[in-house]
Amino acid sequence: MNVKKVGHAGTLDPFAGGVLLVCTGKATKRVSELVELTKEYRGTIKLGAQTDTDDVTGAVIATGDPSHITLSDVQKVCKRFEGTIPQIPPMYSAKKISGQRLYKIARRGQVVERKPSMVTIHSLEVYNFKPPFFSIKVICKKGTYIRALARDIGEELGCKAHLHSLIRTRVGDYHINDAMTLDDFKNIMKDESIKTV
Repeated sequence: MNVKKVGHAGTLDPFAGGVLLVCTGKATKRVSELVELTKEYRGTIKLGAQTDTDDVTGAVIATGDPSHITLSDVQKVCKRFEGTIPQIPPMYSAKKISGQRLYKIARRGQVVERKPSMVTIHSLEVYNFKPPFFSIKVICKKGTYIRALARDIGEELGCKAHLHSLIRTRVGDYHINDAMTLDDFKNIMKDESIKTV
């Protein structure tokens, strides 16, 4: 039987789309190398509400008034997040605390204290400012939560915020314009027996 191994280099949030590197066969040995590649995202942030997931799929847990926020305000705040910064992971994430995934704890209705991790954001650009929405382009290292970034931008602006949409447009030199769809991948692999690693 022809068994082909399949592995992926990183994950995507359920509501997000974009580039996910999938390795097959001998290339699965490169997974640990590929997860270290720089990532590029394009997302939309909505001002005025924080959610329990830090994105559009969650329940609103806090609100604020964004009517006074200007493009200049947003640009100045976003500039503060460039570089290596501490970031508290979202409750709904795969991060482990005491051996348990945070999202499993969150689904039980619990919130636990999370220690910040150091993440690196190479650049954070703001565009398409149409209150209460604006778009961002982020280039960052692994481990950065764009949902947490949206939450923290809202805190700095004093009006709360959450991530409304997210697309990963690039991983290293692998760009979304060159990517295949999941259906394309399934068609290529349909005659193979798959073993996921």
